[in-house]
Amino acid sequence: MTELIKNVPHSEAFALANQVDYDAGKVVSLTLAQKPGVGVTLLALDAGEGMSTHAAPGDAMATILEGTAQITINDEPHELAAGEAIVMPAGVPHAVKALTAFKMLLVVVKDPKPAAEAK
Repeated sequence: MTELIKNVPHSEAFALANQVDYDAGKVVSLTLAQKPGVGVTLLALDAGEGMSTHAAPGDAMATILEGTAQITINDEPHELAAGEAIVMPAGVPHAVKALTAFKMLLVVVKDPKPAAEAK
């Protein structure tokens, strides 16, 4: 059977934050799932690193696993710490900045049908 979630152990407990390591001056990502309607990615951002303003084709939920992040949505900054989550709505500009080194689980959910079919 094909694994829908990859790059992590199956049928055993594991620490999610330990599946990706920090790399000085970089953003490190590990794809856990990528299908037409959903993407799940684990990210580690070194302090001061980030992702410039962009918009996603689906709702993107970031759950902070450790450290502190600033996530700006539509020019409004939000400071998040471990255990907190925020949803960045589809099509709305957002940016991410590591206030300290931090790790997050990013889940993006979108309509798997092309816009023309969704109507």
